[in-house]
Amino acid sequence: MHPKNRLSPSSGHTTPSPPSSPLRSPRFRHGKSKSGRSTPGQPPRTLPQRFALVVLTVLLRRQGIFLFAPLLYISGMLFYMGTVSFDVVPVIKHRPAPGSLYRSPQLYAKLRHEMDMDNSSVDAMSTIWKHPYKGGEWKPCINNSSAGLPAESNGYIYIEANGGLNQQRTSVCNAVAVAGYLNATLVIPNFHFHSIWRDPSKFRDIYDKDFFVTTLENDVRVVDKIPGYLMERFDNNLTNVLNFKIKAWSPIQYYKDTVLPRLLEEKVIRISPFANRLSFDAPPAVQRLRCLANYEALRFSTPIYTLGETLVARMKERSANNSGKYISVHLRFEEDMVAFSCCIYDGGKNEKTDMDAARERGWKGKFTKPGRVIRPGVNRINGKCPLTPLEVGLMLRGMGFDRSTVIFLASGKIYDSERHMAPLLEMFPLLQTKEMLASAEELAPFKNFSSRMAAIDYTVCLHSEVFVTTQGGNFPHFLLGHRRFLFGGHSKTIRPDKRKLAVYFDNPNIGWKTFKRHMMSMRAHSDSKGIEIKRPNDSIYSFPCPNCMCRVNKTEIQDHRQ
Repeated sequence: MHPKNRLSPSSGHTTPSPPSSPLRSPRFRHGKSKSGRSTPGQPPRTLPQRFALVVLTVLLRRQGIFLFAPLLYISGMLFYMGTVSFDVVPVIKHRPAPGSLYRSPQLYAKLRHEMDMDNSSVDAMSTIWKHPYKGGEWKPCINNSSAGLPAESNGYIYIEANGGLNQQRTSVCNAVAVAGYLNATLVIPNFHFHSIWRDPSKFRDIYDKDFFVTTLENDVRVVDKIPGYLMERFDNNLTNVLNFKIKAWSPIQYYKDTVLPRLLEEKVIRISPFANRLSFDAPPAVQRLRCLANYEALRFSTPIYTLGETLVARMKERSANNSGKYISVHLRFEEDMVAFSCCIYDGGKNEKTDMDAARERGWKGKFTKPGRVIRPGVNRINGKCPLTPLEVGLMLRGMGFDRSTVIFLASGKIYDSERHMAPLLEMFPLLQTKEMLASAEELAPFKNFSSRMAAIDYTVCLHSEVFVTTQGGNFPHFLLGHRRFLFGGHSKTIRPDKRKLAVYFDNPNIGWKTFKRHMMSMRAHSDSKGIEIKRPNDSIYSFPCPNCMCRVNKTEIQDHRQ
């Protein structure tokens, strides 16, 4: 009898059998017998195949396939396709960033024909300011003083106004505000002679002194000079008077806490320099004095005022086809401005020689210091390069203004003017400057005084239907606010985005229709930003609403339109 198999199902035993050994993964069945011989029907493996097989086996056992599989795949592709070459060094071509080069002349040559043939423009002058006044219209609103002046003054304040025309204007307006707040007597400000502007003009040469004093008589005492009995204490020498060195943008409270006690003690104080020595944000009483000084008390002297109004009338006569409406453009392309910007245009070696000399002459050593890096392309991309006359012309034509538009150009002496002004005059042949509008005899009294010439430009720009600013600075900032004060809160000013312009001017593939669409969008944006309310740290001289102006109610608007 054969012994029974205890594993046999017929044995009747119920003892569970141990689990069977797990089968080897199919991944490790290599098609090779235990003897090491190849499976019949398959060719023998080559040495690279065996090596690859070993590597894959190791990776799979360590579960690293997910980490190394992409690397192995790329390596295999490069190895078998033969794309790796150690004999060739790759060449990296440097391409200038869009907007970093001055290519406007090439763009003008490309677009000129389409631009001249474009008859689709409507009357740009009458349609430019169409943005609805979301916050309502505004009107000048400077409340008159009701309290009157105290019986006695706390002392005399003498300030030195530095800088050009409008920086000096800032100093005067701030001095009025400080003197009124401290109940001090303001001495007519002294205009500091500037090495750049080189204008020896005094206050009375630029502004109507008597009108200034009369307008402020109920708010601030203003005198020509410090009384002799006080000056004897200082040997009649103003340099011996205590000079307060005040930090820029100091709050009005600083003047009350620090300056006033010394004023009461000394009776005379001097503040030099005084530009930007008062914070833009101040109590309503201080802001009212600033508004009063800037928009009412500071009127140009009779010679400047008379010639300015004469040129305005002549501009309106020349633009009779547009109902007397004209454009004014503030163009900053003088040699010193181009030099300071460190931008490169298309003048080649001659331009570089001129700019290096101008920088050394005006700012000796500033641009040649060790470690100073000048990057013209970056400056252009960041919108810091002054627009050329050609670029201004292209922009305005793109905004819908045609050859019949009358333009007043407010500027100093244009750098290389004959070459740079030629394309602008081709696009706008009716362009005028103060030198073209006025005779040599009319301009003679102002010719060698930069601030007086700037005051004439200011007057003509102030009364234009459209003002175009092409560069920052005090001149456009003051005009922005002054025009808002005159035109119901709307600045009627085109402020182009120079970063975008740099890219458009540098695009060789842009067509006239696309370029024009971008310019019209920029024009519409300026319209939408015409009325803006002053925010903290904004200048009241650019944003007179709401400190210097009041909202017009609906009844007043309807009466005005009727």
